[in-house]
Amino acid sequence: MTFNRPLKATLILALCAGLAACGGNRSRGVSATAANSAPPGGVELGREGNVETYAKSSIWDVFGPDSGDQTVNVNRYIWAASLDVLNFLPVQSVDPFTGVIITGYGTPPGGGRSYRATVHVRDPALDARSLNLSLQSRNGAVSPATTRAVEDAILARARQLRIRDRKL
Repeated sequence: MTFNRPLKATLILALCAGLAACGGNRSRGVSATAANSAPPGGVELGREGNVETYAKSSIWDVFGPDSGDQTVNVNRYIWAASLDVLNFLPVQSVDPFTGVIITGYGTPPGGGRSYRATVHVRDPALDARSLNLSLQSRNGAVSPATTRAVEDAILARARQLRIRDRKL
């Protein structure tokens, strides 16, 4: 099968244009280095905590959930109080968007038993139902009275922080 020269050139140009359209332009409105470092979700937290939005990477991202409208549903007083009360435990993982703090084993001051904690702040309200605490020792689960005492200490500290902010 032979093609004449103008038809061959048109076919090659059409193939090149089709391949160029498949590549996409991710750096629209963003520097080239920032576009290459963008995560697949389309949002990246900067060093100062500001959010920089990037173009989506494929057509299928349009049908997925939009990560640009995320809100933080965590009570800041309970969050800060949890870190304050459990400051003797080494922090292993923190996720302020889901409200989860995971710590490693540590011994409280004046105590001989080591504990680790998982804290889940579920609601933006300053309420006991917003806090879910799980304590564990090296020997297994901790008594419910101990868990309740730590929860009460966190909630009391959260109320103190809120009262202090109101006076400012």
